Amino acid sequence: MFSEAELLAVFRALSNPARRQMLVWLKEPMSFPGQEPGDVEIGVCVSDIQRRTGLGQSTTSQYLAMLREAGLVIATRRGKWTYYRRDEANIARLLETLRDVF
Repeated sequence: MFSEAELLAVFRALSNPARRQMLVWLKEPMSFPGQEPGDVEIGVCVSDIQRRTGLGQSTTSQYLAMLREAGLVIATRRGKWTYYRRDEANIARLLETLRDVF
C-alpha cells in the first residue's frame, strides 16, 4: 500500500497534463519512431520522449524525474543515454491502494 507521502508525490506528478501524457505514451513504447522490439525492456530514450513532447530537454528531464520519484517510471542509464519505462508493478500497487482508500 502507498503511504500518504507516496500518494502525494503521485498526485503531484500527475497534476501536470504533459507528465500524464508521457506516462500514457510510455504504455506503448513501440509507438516511438526507431524503437526496436528489444528496446521495450529498457524503455524509451529521453531524447525520443522530448521530441514527441515538443518541450525543452531540461523540462522533459525534470518531468520524467518527477514521474520516477513518484514511482511511476523506471530510469535506466546506458552510456550517456537515459531510457524510461513504466513501472507496471508499482502502478498496479498504486491502483490497488486507490481502490482500498477511496
